[in-house]
Amino acid sequence: MESPPRDGQVSAEPTGSALVSRASKLPDCDPRPFLAGRDAPRIYWTSPYGPEFAGGGTAARVAADGADRFETVREAADELFDGLDYDGPRAARPRLFGGFAFHADHDPAPPWQGFGGGEFVLPRTQLTRANGETWLTVSARDADPEAVERELAEVREALTESREKATDADTRNYGPPGVVSTTSTTTREEWAEQVSAAVSRIEAGDLRKVVLAQALAVELAAEVSIPDALARLGESYPDCFRFCFEPTPHGAFFGATPERLATLRGRTVETDALAGSVGRGDTPEEDAELEASIEESEKMAHEHELVVETIRDQLGPVSGEVRVADRRVRKLATIQHLWTPIEADLTDDGHVLSIVEALHPTPAVGGLPPEKALQTILDTESFDRGWYASPVGWFDADGDGTFAVGLRSAVTSGTSATLFAGNGIIADSDPDEEYEEVQLKYRPILDELENE
Repeated sequence: MESPPRDGQVSAEPTGSALVSRASKLPDCDPRPFLAGRDAPRIYWTSPYGPEFAGGGTAARVAADGADRFETVREAADELFDGLDYDGPRAARPRLFGGFAFHADHDPAPPWQGFGGGEFVLPRTQLTRANGETWLTVSARDADPEAVERELAEVREALTESREKATDADTRNYGPPGVVSTTSTTTREEWAEQVSAAVSRIEAGDLRKVVLAQALAVELAAEVSIPDALARLGESYPDCFRFCFEPTPHGAFFGATPERLATLRGRTVETDALAGSVGRGDTPEEDAELEASIEESEKMAHEHELVVETIRDQLGPVSGEVRVADRRVRKLATIQHLWTPIEADLTDDGHVLSIVEALHPTPAVGGLPPEKALQTILDTESFDRGWYASPVGWFDADGDGTFAVGLRSAVTSGTSATLFAGNGIIADSDPDEEYEEVQLKYRPILDELENE
């Protein structure tokens, strides 16, 4: 794929060109070999709440940079979808998949080459599994509809034949590549200094909260098979959003995140407040004790309520009623979080990218006040967040879509991977406790890279 444009330039097909999409029902098809058989760009997305998607190739691409990247992507996407000629069920409709960088002035240097400020791909071939059915969608720009239908039939036939000829070796989930070494961007001593400096800003009244992160550079014994890693993450974290965006053959961003940023269906917005965490116990009794500790912690309750309060305020200008559910504990394989589901109804027709822009970054990954927290992050962190803790997801021609927060994630290229994890810092944060909690958050991805 070509290098992403700079300075807010949009990369998209010429104005007025038609997008043609056709869909056909398939026998159930495992997305892992489907994804493995596609060339970059490749995408994968699934959530606990909805469909599973895998795709490859490019029917269309939209990219933008700078502070206006959300609106620029939306405008280019509106132009793209304006000429949509689609024949198929709603579940299999074409979508743009991708995400945004955490900071508006992101520069896609290694390990983030190919990942601009905003990058979205509408796959040439899209596999959709939804409501117990499997569909194949083929899309193309400026193509004759009959030609797209012929391509759809050819791809469908090839998939059916490969499925019939598949052997046990073809469908085997290959194991992790193995870890040779790990190097943290931040030593424990440096982390203690960073947390102390942040606490000083909070005590001085400049901040209420800031989320500081670390990066872990990992050298691998072999290249990562992204389809297999995603399959293993699905076994360990079935209640998480699993995603992959691979804009070029030279790098993929993937993960299993527990945090939804926003879903828009019609005029209904769904989002989550997820802040405050503790590990899982080795026994049911220990697990219950840890759950009680997080529920009773004044520090974590305070951190969590800051997130809830801010999301409510961010949704207020674009919605009528904001509904905040009761706080509860969400349990994952290695960690448990305080969790509050939130819903809102838009007063007018909207677009999920407008909601994403309003919510990013949430206090769970940035801080409060947002501008000062972002500046503190830039002043403090010694690495580029890239797309870590950023919006990753999809949207369609109606502006409906779902985005998650790119946590529990890694960017990988060849035999190298970089993992990311962070934690919220408030006035009474203890550097040692925060450091240990960050290491815990590496485990979902690190476990899928290490040999047993």
